[in-house]
Amino acid sequence: MKPVVWVGSAKSDLKAFPARVVDDMGHQLFRVQCGLEPDDWKPMSSVGAGVREIRMRDSTGAFRTIYLATRPEAVYVLHCFRKTSQRTPQRDIDLARQRLNGLPRKAPHG
Repeated sequence: MKPVVWVGSAKSDLKAFPARVVDDMGHQLFRVQCGLEPDDWKPMSSVGAGVREIRMRDSTGAFRTIYLATRPEAVYVLHCFRKTSQRTPQRDIDLARQRLNGLPRKAPHG
């Protein structure tokens, strides 16, 4: 199972979601760690190659977690946010892209 690496404020942003959403999102990330697909996701090629978005909705709104799982060493959670419009706001795409570009270029040797 791959470890999760939280980038920037992604973990604290996720923890600010309603408790039920936090639990469900955690389950979806566990599936990703195990090499499975989340229940509801879409590719986020606007952020970068291999980047995906977990999509979740509850009575309080829509929530998203943008991550990269194509590297062998870890699942990188780039950004977690509440979606407030039909389209993903450009600022959220830009922030995820910035965090993706800040990742080490290759896996550390152990």
